[in-house]
Amino acid sequence: MADPVETAAYPAYPVGLRLSGRRVVVFGGGQVAQRRLPALIAAGADVTLVSPSATPSVEAMAEAGEITWVRRRYEDGDIADAWYALVATSDPVANAAASAEAERTKTWCVRSDDAEAATAWTPATGRSEGVTVAVLTGHDPRRSAAVRDAIVEGLRDGSLAAPQHRSRTPFVALVGGGPGDPDLITVRGRRLLAEADVVIADRLGPRDLLDELPPHVEVIDAAKIPYGRFMAQEAINNALIEHAKAGRSVVRLKGGDPFVFGRGMEEAQALAAEGIPCTVVPGISSSISVPGAAGIPVTHRGVAHEFTVVSGHVAPDDPRSLVDWASLAKLTGTLVILMGVDKIGKIAEALVAHGKSPETPLALVQEGTTATQRRVDATLATVAETVRAHEVRPPAVIVIGDVVTEGPDKLVR
Repeated sequence: MADPVETAAYPAYPVGLRLSGRRVVVFGGGQVAQRRLPALIAAGADVTLVSPSATPSVEAMAEAGEITWVRRRYEDGDIADAWYALVATSDPVANAAASAEAERTKTWCVRSDDAEAATAWTPATGRSEGVTVAVLTGHDPRRSAAVRDAIVEGLRDGSLAAPQHRSRTPFVALVGGGPGDPDLITVRGRRLLAEADVVIADRLGPRDLLDELPPHVEVIDAAKIPYGRFMAQEAINNALIEHAKAGRSVVRLKGGDPFVFGRGMEEAQALAAEGIPCTVVPGISSSISVPGAAGIPVTHRGVAHEFTVVSGHVAPDDPRSLVDWASLAKLTGTLVILMGVDKIGKIAEALVAHGKSPETPLALVQEGTTATQRRVDATLATVAETVRAHEVRPPAVIVIGDVVTEGPDKLVR
């Protein structure tokens, strides 16, 4: 056995262990095991835990059949036929004995209590879409974790360029971009944007993210500007199909969530009809995020036990309306209306006509979560005139109910 002082002078040799179907022994069922076991299970290892006790989470893994639990202390011979051992008990004598057996049997062994006495170290590990990042910095595990986090975050949000040089399967993704603030897109959505060849973008998507795209990415404007130019839904569907069939990676970048008044299902159905699979990446809906950004909780203990989200793009007296405004007027919770700025006068009249108090508080939050966000308060009785007087324009989320008066006076955005 080499002198520990000598071995400490050399860096660790990094290697990836393929443990699927191979015996791994873990000694100790405490917090260290709780943290390390999920990765061993995910690697397909045949894990045996040797410990008289375990945390509730570790015990649940045993009950689920993910690991085999031998309920006793370490005994000589426990490491026989193991490919890898993790020693993490609270007994230094048992740890030393298990480590010595691993040395005799030439089994790679990690020790949680004495890294210098171990024959292997556990790196700070992270994963992002098939890439495993493992970082070792010797005796500074916090730095290892910080470096790991920086790399994984960069891979996930696309800020760390790592192009694939092997053949890449083209994809179509319907990505919910969130309410407008580019920081509120999901990690997966941002990563797919970084991998796209074509981006078909709505006006209400996080436009600032388009500036980060590489020059070769084709950006198609699918903006549906109210009362102005628009790209017909059929043309959007055709563009998705055309670029997908050409073998390109396509992202349909939408505001909010693709399936919350976003016509995402129409696009998914059009792709499916052409035999083109797509993935849906949920987004943060403006129905909850914009009120929150304006200091309005859509639910609040003792005030509102439910909230209802409806589209206001069709007036209550329009025969095309699918909304039961009479039932909504009877609810005691919060009513959130999207795409209803120009119809809010008629909506308020309908709610009052069906029994809602004219004094019910209401807030309109325009361009929520962006630098130009503003909030205008009113009541059902005054909202029509308030919208005209303050020149409220879409996009704006309308919140109706007592929760409007519950928020703090000031929130930091």
